[in-house]
Amino acid sequence: MADRKSVVICLTREGMGQAERELSLRLVSNFLHALEAERQMPAAICCYAEGVRLTVEGSPVLANLKMLEALGVPILVCRTCLEYYGLTERVAVGTIGTMAGIVATLFAADSVINL
Repeated sequence: MADRKSVVICLTREGMGQAERELSLRLVSNFLHALEAERQMPAAICCYAEGVRLTVEGSPVLANLKMLEALGVPILVCRTCLEYYGLTERVAVGTIGTMAGIVATLFAADSVINL
């Protein structure tokens, strides 16, 4: 599919939308599941700010992210954010990287979706 655009998804919150935590987490879980079910694979998923919390042990969307990673979707996780929240040792999916790596990924994409 040469004409298919590359899309990068940014997970910047511990959930999706402006809602109560439970609903916000359910929404992001449903979103990630829909990507897998519909085979709408992004070029990458970048996790920074509170979004890094979705990549650690105990995350309610860990299985979704692991499945997308197994299907070939790179998941970049901000080292600075992990260190800030004290979560570096709990990362269970993705590759810990730098903001420079995230910037390069964003600029290589045709479009970016921020959640």
